[in-house]
Amino acid sequence: MAENYDVIIIGSGPGGYVAAVRAGQLGLKTAIVEREHLGGICLNWGCIPTKALLRSAEILDHSNHLKDYGLVLEGKVSADVKAVVARSRGVSARLNQGVGFLMKKNKVDVIWGEAKITKPGEIVVGKSTKPVVEPQHPLPKNVKGEGTYTAKHIIVATGARPRALPGIEPDGKLIWTYFEALKPDFLPKSLLVMGSGAIGIEFASFYRSMGVDVTVVEVMPTIMPVEDAEISGIARKQLEKRGLKIFTKAKVTKVDKAANSITAHVETEDGKVQQIVADRMISAVGVQGNIENLGLEALGVKTDRGCVVIDGYGKTNVPGIYAIGDVAGPPMLAHKAEHEGVVCIEKIAGLPNVHPTDKSKVPGCTYCQPQVASVGLTEAKAKELGCDIRVGRFSFVANGKAIALGEDQGLCKVIFDKKTGELLGAHMVGAEVTELIQGFVVAMNLETTEEELMHTIFPHPTVSETMKEAVLDAYGRVLNA
Repeated sequence: MAENYDVIIIGSGPGGYVAAVRAGQLGLKTAIVEREHLGGICLNWGCIPTKALLRSAEILDHSNHLKDYGLVLEGKVSADVKAVVARSRGVSARLNQGVGFLMKKNKVDVIWGEAKITKPGEIVVGKSTKPVVEPQHPLPKNVKGEGTYTAKHIIVATGARPRALPGIEPDGKLIWTYFEALKPDFLPKSLLVMGSGAIGIEFASFYRSMGVDVTVVEVMPTIMPVEDAEISGIARKQLEKRGLKIFTKAKVTKVDKAANSITAHVETEDGKVQQIVADRMISAVGVQGNIENLGLEALGVKTDRGCVVIDGYGKTNVPGIYAIGDVAGPPMLAHKAEHEGVVCIEKIAGLPNVHPTDKSKVPGCTYCQPQVASVGLTEAKAKELGCDIRVGRFSFVANGKAIALGEDQGLCKVIFDKKTGELLGAHMVGAEVTELIQGFVVAMNLETTEEELMHTIFPHPTVSETMKEAVLDAYGRVLNA
């Protein structure tokens, strides 16, 4: 007979494993199905290892400007790319093992293989077609395998994969996805990055720090197109100052491959085509949900543009089937997936007062140099929606801590509803803003007004003071500018 569970989760990425932990905490008999590696893309090939790479790049950048801090080092610090990559993989491996520990601690069964939903309440797990690759260490004990399993609630958390453009598909050698970009065997002398979203810009920033000649091509008018245009403009200026070449309103129409290089045909806004030769190319044109081969279509689960359609609690149109994370659509961010997983499980468990996921309050972070972080409406979007707004800005150049850090190029920008004082959006570029943005996220969740923010005491000297000064600026009360 098929083993029965309260909840079965397909996929062990941030959304899946966090949902499993919460289900275990609530006493639900839970299993999680994984075909490749615990922790999913984020932990093994995305968020975590890229941040480890970027940390090495940041330290290298600082070491090459020691004189600015009154320090002297004989000789030049250089990068050992194999050691940098090894450290990154080690960080992922450590966390990978941690997910296995969490499953054991919360009494969650791990089923190894590929799942297909054969009918509501039932899945069949077949042999995985994906090899178990590093950093997967020995699998958790008592792992279950192929067979039929049943559960009243089935959650699809299968994540997403790199999107490919027809005719410019990644080949793993000359045209990379983030998989190859994370583990280079060597540092190319030149690199072309197609796409300037978070993934593309982070890799462009990393490789530039490593001394690579980097060119970025973006089809939209600004880099990091989802960000406020003013913020992305400042980021672009700083990236170009570091030596990146950036083309916007441009697209790669064709790629010619040689033995050890590519030639990209780049069409610019005026219709002219420029040929750019590079040793390697990264395709970073977005991701698409992993909705195939799960049995969703046969069951009539509604999808839209390659993602599963859900409500604020993760429910699909088919009772007993849910979806969370990247497979359930944008914003495709690990922290959104985690939150959706908790909300979904708590709703399933019947907890009172479970709030649906509010995507308007999901922060976005890009860990390039300088960092970019945001939450809520951009200035352009607020105006498009007809909001009567107040906008406040405060430059890092007037912040004592930023000047002391030697990182005074940045901006904090806030957008308020003029009538109610509601914080509609916050946007930041500069040092450590990915750590600061959460202050504005908390404020928005608590429905904090401008008056409450202005009465909040921020510690001095900190970069966080730019947040209060920006609020003050929106109301003509800025103190240090």
